[in-house]
Amino acid sequence: MTDTPTSIPFGAWPSPITAAMIVDGAAAVRELRVDGDDVWWSEGRPSEGGRNQLVRRTPDGQRHGVLPDGWNARTQVHEYGGGAWTVQGGVVWFSAWADQRIHRLDVGAGQTVPHPITPEPEAPRALRYADATISPDGRWLVCVRESHAAGSEAVNEIVAIPADGSVAGDGEIRVLVSGPDFVAAPRLSPDGTRLAWIQWGHPRMPWDGTELWWATVDLDDDTIEAEVVAGGPAESIIQPEWTPGGGLVASSDRTGWWNVYRFTGGDLVLDDPEPLTPVDGEIGGPQWVFGESWSTVLPDDTIVASLTTDGLDALAVVSPGSGRVERLETGFTGVSQLRAIGDNRFALVAGGPTADAAPYIASVAAEGHLETERLRPPRDTGLDPARFSQPEPIEFLSSPGADGAPRTAHALLYRPTNPAVVGPPDEKPPLLVLSHGGPTSAARPMLDLAKQFWTSRGFAVVDVNYGGSTGYGRPYRDRLQGTWGITDVEDCIAAARHLADQGIVDPARLAIRGGSAGGYTTLCALAFHDTFGAGASHYGVADCEALARDTHKFESRYLDGLIGPYPEAEAVYKARSPINHTEGFNCPLIVLQGLEDEVVPPAQAEMIVAALREKDIPVAYLAFEGEQHGFRQAANIVRALEAELWFYGRVFGFTPADPIEPVEGASGL
Repeated sequence: MTDTPTSIPFGAWPSPITAAMIVDGAAAVRELRVDGDDVWWSEGRPSEGGRNQLVRRTPDGQRHGVLPDGWNARTQVHEYGGGAWTVQGGVVWFSAWADQRIHRLDVGAGQTVPHPITPEPEAPRALRYADATISPDGRWLVCVRESHAAGSEAVNEIVAIPADGSVAGDGEIRVLVSGPDFVAAPRLSPDGTRLAWIQWGHPRMPWDGTELWWATVDLDDDTIEAEVVAGGPAESIIQPEWTPGGGLVASSDRTGWWNVYRFTGGDLVLDDPEPLTPVDGEIGGPQWVFGESWSTVLPDDTIVASLTTDGLDALAVVSPGSGRVERLETGFTGVSQLRAIGDNRFALVAGGPTADAAPYIASVAAEGHLETERLRPPRDTGLDPARFSQPEPIEFLSSPGADGAPRTAHALLYRPTNPAVVGPPDEKPPLLVLSHGGPTSAARPMLDLAKQFWTSRGFAVVDVNYGGSTGYGRPYRDRLQGTWGITDVEDCIAAARHLADQGIVDPARLAIRGGSAGGYTTLCALAFHDTFGAGASHYGVADCEALARDTHKFESRYLDGLIGPYPEAEAVYKARSPINHTEGFNCPLIVLQGLEDEVVPPAQAEMIVAALREKDIPVAYLAFEGEQHGFRQAANIVRALEAELWFYGRVFGFTPADPIEPVEGASGL
């Protein structure tokens, strides 16, 4: 016999997936590198103040934390960072969060204390480094340097640094590439005589248009002779990589999809780049951070890649000379950080609907069978996978575009799931509409206990890949050009109405939540429409003009494409800014904000909260010391999640099963 599930109102379901469980023992795998037979990766650890620890996994299966307590491998280049470390021959070089200098640690030689190899800047954290590659002889570190000086825009360059630390005092660092607004992915050829990189300029973002360059180099005497290989304002080229034979490949969206091409043959640039992965799917993504790797070339010229279609990732293989992309049956729905290993194996980070993202070593056996070895055991949560809601890709019609034709939009639906509980027969669940950040980004369909926190309590969750999201080709990505605050909002509204019309959710209990750009979508949905009964803005944009005037270099012209050039389009900025339309707010809002956020400063959150309080709109505000753009500290992640559940309970009329401290200072709730 089986126990009959208990009937409990949606939202009030008891769940073992607590906010504390989400961070207890959590370690998000962020980047992965291969060093001989060792595989290294970085782990973001909320329980350690959000620091990035480096982990080395040796062939005997042992895992070793590399950095001493208090050290954090994280760079602030482009503010979002990524590519903070690299490793070769048992030596790791990394950017330390505290001072942004590159430090060296010879783990193979038994060193335990890192030492700096770059000079101390004149002002704290004024010189930042990312995306390094090591010369084949191990003598040089070639990377991106971002220089900050008061009163001027940051300068981004590619530099060469002696890897032994000989210029750590007051030595001079060699500049190899200077002039472009942005540079990324410097990669040395296997023989060390050529350097490839990508570059782009304002107002473009790297998913709009980049150029692929290469140069002959002699790092010992600063010689560099450079030429452009391909690209331009309307072609996004990303992730240059050298093949074992010395050819240069990269992903380009010249057909409307990011696919891998061969751009050079020997010492010559090909007039017509050779398509290596011809497929209507994405092998690539938005380069928000450094250090991404969506594909890799194995020693026998086999290409393995993360292929995104319909919002889901798959592992794909292209055998040498076949020109045929084969999807492998793996169970993975998220695949990233692909890195070749010398014997036709490769490493990757992958996860699925019931498995968290983890590092693996893999090889493709006969008939496309994938053999894998997981390098880190799954977290022991004690949870039955039957408790996990599975993502369901859905399509729905949104508001017509400029041509008057209805638009198809995409999302991932997660239904309420809890084997021990059901909702009352006469009740439909509340819906949380998730609007992802970016906005040029995408919802990820891997196990995320933060989503399961909601579904296990009786919420339906729809993670919307609104127009402008990646994974559906360039035309879909370009839908947001000039329409941010419109297309994204309309698609989120359409997703909610679609699910309500289908009888899946309660039309009277629709909420929208999002962080950063997703917070802006949330605020716009509440200011300009009346579909939702509640909203949650996590460090969201309230004032587009303020963002255009006061943000970091990487995004300083981003809004030119999303809204229009500023100040020429000042009227549009005012019209699209929720802070100027507080008269449109008529439902409760909770705002969560990091007080050290340099991407969306706290003043934006405080302005919207003050305006709603003046209007007597129910509002709750939580500000967190020590947090930047996104929450990394365990206690703050827990408090934010529990406070949001408390808020929905107050708004939608249920009492959470969890004991939760009310939000101090909340008004009207």
